[in-house]
Amino acid sequence: MTFLQITSLLIVLAGAFGAINHLFLKLPSAIGILVVALLASFGVLGLDLLMPSLEIAATASAIVNDLHFSDALLEGMLGLLLFAGALHVKLSDLKAQWRLVFLMATLGVGLSTAIVGLGFSWITGMPLMIALVFGALITPTDPVAVLGVLREANLKKSMETKIAGESLFNDGVAYVVFLVIVGLAFQSDAHHGAGASDAIILFVQEAFGGAILGVVLGWLTFRVMRRIDDYSLEVLLTLGLAFGGYSLAVYLHFSAPIMAVCAGLLIGDIGTKHGMTEETRQYVDAFWKLIDEILNAVLFLMIGFEVFAIASETDFLIAGVASIALSLIARLTAVAVPVMILKPFREFSKGVIPIMTWGGLKGGISVALALSLPDSEWKPMILTATYVVVIFSIIVQGLTVAPLANKVGREPDLV
Repeated sequence: MTFLQITSLLIVLAGAFGAINHLFLKLPSAIGILVVALLASFGVLGLDLLMPSLEIAATASAIVNDLHFSDALLEGMLGLLLFAGALHVKLSDLKAQWRLVFLMATLGVGLSTAIVGLGFSWITGMPLMIALVFGALITPTDPVAVLGVLREANLKKSMETKIAGESLFNDGVAYVVFLVIVGLAFQSDAHHGAGASDAIILFVQEAFGGAILGVVLGWLTFRVMRRIDDYSLEVLLTLGLAFGGYSLAVYLHFSAPIMAVCAGLLIGDIGTKHGMTEETRQYVDAFWKLIDEILNAVLFLMIGFEVFAIASETDFLIAGVASIALSLIARLTAVAVPVMILKPFREFSKGVIPIMTWGGLKGGISVALALSLPDSEWKPMILTATYVVVIFSIIVQGLTVAPLANKVGREPDLV
């Protein structure tokens, strides 16, 4: 299939499934599209069991493989989605809780990766370094999934900002940790003896390089926008920043997700305040909300169809179910430890830990990272376990985070 055919198919199906959800299921839009896609996928698999001679599942699997989900997300959609998400999270909202966000995006990511890795190794017998790769890819709380669901959950803006802000940075750091551990786990023979030093250099280069590049490009774009009063051109400049900056970061081997987040935060706060007229601000805001909604719909559709790419062996599915509990325990630790560290210095409501634990949704980034792994005997198990955790997270956690917030306290005091 050509790029145009694939894009057309995804847009048509996203619209059709969105309409089905709106008319019948009435779930939050992103989750509804995912559920309809899953039902359609299972329908195709069931039809294939009834009429195996038609090879319907094989044809569907070939089409799904043509989508190149990992490349489409990590090298295309992710930059726009992260930039759009960061654009609507204000620096002023994050300022009061930067310590919590910092600890959760560093110490929390490390703890979560270690807990999942050790547990998964024990459950499956997988070598520890390979299991830590799974821990790293399942740790990111996907900001795409989080923002898409939180918009539908009607949480207060302040609570949405807290979870989304942490998710944006958590995602960027976890992605860098994933790259480092993959390098150690799958390239140990080629880099024998220099693994630790290479890992440290890679982490610093990716994380700090991405942040600096994002700030520099965001600042340069802001300075240009200050001299222009043309909303269509300024929208184009922000689009160029998201696309061009992400591509440049990949070329320079910097963290492209961190670049997108930093650039989006700068434009969304300083850029909108000092570099745009009110008319431009409205157009930029509306444009990126629309981009966000469309890409979210397509992304969740693709996640639903990725069921054709996973192995259905019973042992793999059992490992996936066990991984759900493992990932929740790891997320709880990643939230609770930073909160306990900061508790002597500030007040926290009792609702902080459960809401931020249950609201830390996994999403397409984890699936894309699993698909991007080098081929090995353990990849099918990792991919299946990842998919099971992501589907549970988006559907079960996504549909229950709002009732949980209402039950334990809609607005925990994190200020």
